[in-house]
Amino acid sequence: MLKPALTLAATGVVGFALWKVLSFLLLPLLGTMLGFVFMLVKIGLVVALVCFLLWLFRKNRGEETTAD
Repeated sequence: MLKPALTLAATGVVGFALWKVLSFLLLPLLGTMLGFVFMLVKIGLVVALVCFLLWLFRKNRGEETTAD
């Protein structure tokens, strides 16, 4: 009668221990991956800003040449 409860308790303890060990080992990997993702996002934002500024510059310059 107590065997299913002991099996469930042992599974919970093993799962908790495995979760703690894996979180300790994988946390630096997660931090590194997030760092790469944020670096790519920042590069994308800078490129988008440069493209937007070039578009504005060309748009304004085109209006000046047509006004002459």
